[in-house]
Amino acid sequence: MASLQAEEQRRIVAACFARTGLTLEQLWLRYFALGGDVSEVELDGFLQGLAPLPRIQRDMVAHAVNERLDEVDGAHRAPYSRETGEDTRPRGPLAALVGLLDGAHRAAPERLPGIIASAGQALGLEIAVYLVDHDQRQLVPVPGGTAPGRVPLAIEASTAGQAYRHAGTLLFEEPDGPRLWATLLDGDERMGVLEVEAGADADLHDPALRIQCRWLASLSGHLLAAASRYGDGLDTLRRHRRRTPAAELVWQNLPPLTAATHTVVVAGGIEPTYDVRGVTFDYSLSETKAWLAIFDAGRDTRSASLVVAAALAAYRSARRQGLDLRGQETAVDKALSTQFGDGAPVRGVLAEMDLTGGGLRYLDAGREPPFVLGDEPEQTTLDSGRRPPFGTGPPGRIATAWLRPGDLLVLHTEGLSGARDTDGERFAFATCLADNAGHVPPETARRVLQAAKTHCGNEFTGDAGLLIARWSGRP
Repeated sequence: MASLQAEEQRRIVAACFARTGLTLEQLWLRYFALGGDVSEVELDGFLQGLAPLPRIQRDMVAHAVNERLDEVDGAHRAPYSRETGEDTRPRGPLAALVGLLDGAHRAAPERLPGIIASAGQALGLEIAVYLVDHDQRQLVPVPGGTAPGRVPLAIEASTAGQAYRHAGTLLFEEPDGPRLWATLLDGDERMGVLEVEAGADADLHDPALRIQCRWLASLSGHLLAAASRYGDGLDTLRRHRRRTPAAELVWQNLPPLTAATHTVVVAGGIEPTYDVRGVTFDYSLSETKAWLAIFDAGRDTRSASLVVAAALAAYRSARRQGLDLRGQETAVDKALSTQFGDGAPVRGVLAEMDLTGGGLRYLDAGREPPFVLGDEPEQTTLDSGRRPPFGTGPPGRIATAWLRPGDLLVLHTEGLSGARDTDGERFAFATCLADNAGHVPPETARRVLQAAKTHCGNEFTGDAGLLIARWSGRP
């Protein structure tokens, strides 16, 4: 339907204005508040048909009139330049993204895969959703997409897993036609993958279409992560067995396993997935700083999860209050000694990275000092900031070091570096980390934790925690 002609719109707007009871000055003030930029004299000339106005200005005058008519009788009278019957629905990639956002609003988590599949239809695509399990070994198909009957896919032995490991979008030629796998990302955290097949009018070899699939996967990842915070339906699919109450508490207090800015990528993980008791980590990223922490309360007491949660809460509170490392240390010590006395020592590391120059400040309250992996064949152990465990003993010395672009800062617990197999052989943690340091940090963390799990037969004698940060250099 054609747009309303300018003169016809002006005539109706002027007639409607006459019924508002407003003076010209009052109308101009309403129009100006909407962003109008013509003078009161020019507005008067427009209403009398003596001077034209650009389309957007005419529509703002109409809207100012309609706002007043809403107050008078609740009816809209003044028309806009584009008639309401005209089809203004978005097309192509915009339609897919808008459809996804509209459909996801107030949707139950279990409905999202179907909504994502419907959004893909706007691009001529058939889409299925796979979420990574909490063990990070399989990609689990989620009901609600297209072509049911899919089975879990191994991350280490599937094309979908290859896309997931690289955190990217990969196109593969299959016997029945090309298939694209796009990683679902919540920021930089990998949630799973989208399986994408082309309809009759789509070509997955088109680079523009692959970019649109990446947009769709990124937005879908955000929405799936958000929905998982208010419903259990998606999370249940990612579990292979029940978590203990202690593990549930620890996992609920963790930040996302991966986060990034332009200058730093942080990734971590904890094991055993379903029975972790006393290990956690945290971080905070800004334009110029990265704050990192890891805490280990051990596995020997039933209250380990409560103790480590108290340490984490005290640390976060102090950090968010703007306190420096010394203030954070004091807050953790005070919380533990006040709530648990001397019987709840917590080992761990606090660190602060300067992202503009690579400076590092840290203190180590435990037996496993942090270390740095870089271009040198040997790791650099940072053991100058030692002190007794948090909650016991005096404050420690805050030590300093310097990072080079590309360096990997590693915080870990004794349960990881000290993991042993049934014969008592110790896990080669540093070697495994160095062998996998060339991957993106979340994949490095996943591979190291999987290797440790395999080495000890998933029978950890101590909770394993890992937090790594790669500094890329000055912005």
